Amino acid sequence: MDIFAIVKLCGGLALFIYGMTVMGDALEKVAGEKLEKTLETMTGNIFKSVTLGAIVTAIIQSSSATTVMVVGFVNAGIMTLKQAVGVIMGANIGTTMTAQLLRLGGGEEAGLLMKFLKPSNLAYIAVAVGFIMIMMKKKRKMKDVGEILLGLGVLFIGMNTMEGAVSGLRELPAFKAMFTTLKNPILGVLAGTLVTAAIQSSSASVGILQAVAATGAVSYAAAIPIIFGQNIGTCITAFMSSLGGSKNARRTAMMHLYFNLIGTILFMIGMYAIKAVVGFSFWDDPITKGAIANFHTIFNVVVTLFFIPFNGVLVKLAEMTIKAEEKDNELDLELARLDNRFLETPAVALEQCHKVVTTMGHIALGNLMITNAAIVDGIAPNKETFDENENFLDNGEARINKYMLAIKEDDLSPESHKLYEEIMHIVSDFEKIGDYTENIYERYESIMENGVAFSEEAVFELKVMRDATEEIVELTTQAFENGDIPVAARIEALEDSIDGMRETLKSKHIHRLRTGLCTIDVGMPFLDIIQNYEKIADHCSKIAIYIMMYNDDTDSFDVHEYRKIAKKIHGGEYDKWLSEYEDKYLNRVV
Repeated sequence: MDIFAIVKLCGGLALFIYGMTVMGDALEKVAGEKLEKTLETMTGNIFKSVTLGAIVTAIIQSSSATTVMVVGFVNAGIMTLKQAVGVIMGANIGTTMTAQLLRLGGGEEAGLLMKFLKPSNLAYIAVAVGFIMIMMKKKRKMKDVGEILLGLGVLFIGMNTMEGAVSGLRELPAFKAMFTTLKNPILGVLAGTLVTAAIQSSSASVGILQAVAATGAVSYAAAIPIIFGQNIGTCITAFMSSLGGSKNARRTAMMHLYFNLIGTILFMIGMYAIKAVVGFSFWDDPITKGAIANFHTIFNVVVTLFFIPFNGVLVKLAEMTIKAEEKDNELDLELARLDNRFLETPAVALEQCHKVVTTMGHIALGNLMITNAAIVDGIAPNKETFDENENFLDNGEARINKYMLAIKEDDLSPESHKLYEEIMHIVSDFEKIGDYTENIYERYESIMENGVAFSEEAVFELKVMRDATEEIVELTTQAFENGDIPVAARIEALEDSIDGMRETLKSKHIHRLRTGLCTIDVGMPFLDIIQNYEKIADHCSKIAIYIMMYNDDTDSFDVHEYRKIAKKIHGGEYDKWLSEYEDKYLNRVV
């Protein structure tokens, strides 16, 4: 084999992998961003998990990508091992779609349609049409379809190039000897494993085998063990991805390995036992591209059907291999959602950011309730829990900002891009709510150290403002979590009521100070607390405005201008809620 043939083979492989990547990415975009997000909602239904794993993988053309995504979900505690095992089995079936696609370039199929679909007749047309659609790029969907056609064409051109590069090898004695050696099942499995592990793609590895098989020099006896090895070798990507992850992330990678390893062992025992007893007439015949694709599919379907009733065995083996450690901290697991594995799928990465920020809202509310219960109700706070929550809010903001900057904005849909902007604006406001709560907590500690006691009237006023502040934080978190504009409109009305409460309570407290009903030692902490309540409400109002801005069709993204627009749009609802909240809170302290 001369140097030019080697260069041609390498170039063909590069085109093949590039085309497969472009086509898979474009198919993913056309299918919609919710495709991978649905993996998070997996239930314990093994059949649903297998089906979804197969569909997602067939669309994105990569079992490695699906499995790495699942490792990320398990690492973040979003998915259990029981849920993950079904998706992994389905991913092994879905990945066979690429090999079935590549068989269209073979010569064994008959019929006008199949001839038209050969690379020599279709690939260059697909590339040309795809290129034109991308250059026009008037609409995102058209550009995505163009990328699918371009990727498909380049995929087939790469396959055709590889076939041409190896076509002259058929008569070489060394080439024949190599495939005679690979009839040894152990050596064949090892060869398939090593090649697939090296290029980290079973689809590409099977494609190479199909290209070589086009020479007619590869027999069933040599190809079948290689296919077994290719299924084992594809596990390396998930295994490498799991390193440094949680114990369950590593267990997920082990389940993937055990599925393919045990399946290979059982399949080989069955096949070679039948061959020894009955024999296969086709065993030494040249294998076709279609036969490779079919065997690849049959292997994964049969092994999946075998493991469906015994899926718990895979979980058990993984748990035995990766021993249990200390229980993961829940807040650490929440930040583990920001897993770098998800960055390859920006829509999923963005969804994890949204969930972490939502949790920040719940945690901020939790700390506010701890602090309020201590000040108003005299319930001793749990300092350790408060500090853990505050650390989570600080770390959450820093991690979110860093993670968001790593997300590829160009790969987001217009709707997801709005969510991206919304999160970038809002995350610091949730952290600030935590900071103002910490200010109140420090005031509480000062009050306890100095033995200060509020009057009954002051305690009543704090209770009313406490209730209003807790409600506005709860509503804000709810509105952000669900993108709920009507709830966001309520927040604006409640914030105005809290502003009125602060002015009213400040005036009343100053009056108590002047008349000697209250001392400066009590007065200053009181004023400081209601000031922090009002600041918390201000940040809730900012969050509400951003929620309304990014969840309607307005093109105005100036927060001050939009605040005016929002009150006009939601005027009737705003007046209704303002009246209700004034009766509920403000009028009680006036």
